[in-house]
Amino acid sequence: MSAPAEVPELVARALDLSRRRGFITSTRSETGRLLAALAASRTGTLAELGTGCGVGSAWLSSGAPKGAHIVTAELDPGLSKDVQGIFHDAENVEVTCGDWTVLEQYAPFSLLFVDVREVMASIDLLADLLEPGGIAVLDDFVPSPFWPPIVDGQVDTVREQWLTDERFAAVEMLIDPDASLIIATRR
Repeated sequence: MSAPAEVPELVARALDLSRRRGFITSTRSETGRLLAALAASRTGTLAELGTGCGVGSAWLSSGAPKGAHIVTAELDPGLSKDVQGIFHDAENVEVTCGDWTVLEQYAPFSLLFVDVREVMASIDLLADLLEPGGIAVLDDFVPSPFWPPIVDGQVDTVREQWLTDERFAAVEMLIDPDASLIIATRR
């Protein structure tokens, strides 16, 4: 099955920045379309942890309803400035410069897209950033047919933790033969 060829204008601009910057780990279109669909069901504040070139935030913006606010933080000042340029006319997106913790001031989030593996391990901190019923989307997992999930010969404790934590109703979704993500809704 092939994905639709057209992508929203903001996504196209973010992908162009990714190509120019040599950033090869941008959000996949399959994940992006899921983010847009989930964002369409959300109100309040949505966030992306792991801005990169802004592809994930562009997908969130493309689906978010009027009045929803999207915040994202990029550690690299030069890249942050470039990403701010992409969203210069997007009233619903705010790009800040700093590590992900600068976004704590905007919590609680109705949707939180986490694209940084080290941050995913901080389940207690992330749980506290979500409103009740808030959704966390965690990206970049390698599918595993085993339980507990095994990757590179080791138990994937981050995935195991998110899928078994009683604070969440969580599911792992295969988005491509070589990639999966977790969707976790805060109870």
